[in-house]
Amino acid sequence: MYTSKQFKPRKEEDVFKDIEAFIPWKENITKVFLADGDPLVLSNKRLVPILKKIRQTFPNLKRISTYASPTNIRKKLIDDLIELKSNGLSLLYVGIESGDNKTLEANQKGETFDSTIEGINKAHEVGMDTSVMIINGVGGKNYSKEHAIQSAKVLNATQPKFASTLVLTMHKGKEHYLSRFKGDFIEMNEKELVEELRLFFENLELKNTIFRSNHVSNRLVFKGILGKDKEEFIEQIDHVLAHSDKYLTGRDGIRGY
Repeated sequence: MYTSKQFKPRKEEDVFKDIEAFIPWKENITKVFLADGDPLVLSNKRLVPILKKIRQTFPNLKRISTYASPTNIRKKLIDDLIELKSNGLSLLYVGIESGDNKTLEANQKGETFDSTIEGINKAHEVGMDTSVMIINGVGGKNYSKEHAIQSAKVLNATQPKFASTLVLTMHKGKEHYLSRFKGDFIEMNEKELVEELRLFFENLELKNTIFRSNHVSNRLVFKGILGKDKEEFIEQIDHVLAHSDKYLTGRDGIRGY
């Protein structure tokens, strides 16, 4: 998940101390997020005591959530997932980035179209909700069409409760990103990114997914329910593309539309 950090589990007593540090505010805490990385790589023997400690500490708790990869969801037995759910873990944030096999391979994601769907639906099988994230432009110009269409197909096949997009940001620089990208990466301009987003929306067949694109990296901000707001989103994109000289003037040129 990270190239600059080494993942290692923390000691249980250290995690408990972090939880106890918030006791003065325990009445006000309703949501807890387990960070960092992907805690589902841990066994239930390690995770369940943490979940129980959180629930015991915060009496008004409504939700515990965490990051999760499709692979680590798939590796859990159904009974393990049921146990996690019964102990309060109810929402998994799944950063799939793309549903296209070639794009996933180029980014060394370690997932496929099929493994992603299997993992997300396994979580749904035990009643966990998921929030699925797609990265606009992650495959560059060469993979743009397949990335948009296959990412939409993953969402169609899983019907997550939440979905979102953000735009590829090379926070360590383009040279670093290219050094890890297996293939020819051609960076997309603003218009091409918006066109990719349109193709993504066009292929979505969602029923009641809460959609957000309010991450700071996004060119366009969307908030709504897919599918009822799908056509409205597409109309907004078409308006921007028809007036690209006005809206697509720079990296932040269409923020706030």
